Amino acid sequence: MFTVYAAVTVIAIAANLGIVVADFARAPSVLANAAEVRMPPRLLPVVAVLKAAGAAGLLIGLLGAPRLGTAAALGLTLFFACALGAHVRARVFHNIAFPGAYFAVAVAAFALSLTQL
Repeated sequence: MFTVYAAVTVIAIAANLGIVVADFARAPSVLANAAEVRMPPRLLPVVAVLKAAGAAGLLIGLLGAPRLGTAAALGLTLFFACALGAHVRARVFHNIAFPGAYFAVAVAAFALSLTQL
């Protein structure tokens, strides 16, 4: 079971680090998405730091602090649940698959992290 947990967690770390780079770079797609869901662009660095902290927590959990990894996975799950909520609130459904995919990976990492406690 550890192998599955590790694989899913590595995917979650990589995915979140990828979007963190896009957030900090203020990629046009990120700015457009933020505008569509009515998130002020000034919050992008805050959002990026939250995602980076989640990815770091997942990595630390994978390296031997399972409770921290579980907390990080839960935090990312809640973060992306809120992102999905923002899309629904703003009725932006054409790209809801992106936060949905991040949410699914975070949920999987959280569920599998519970097996490591």
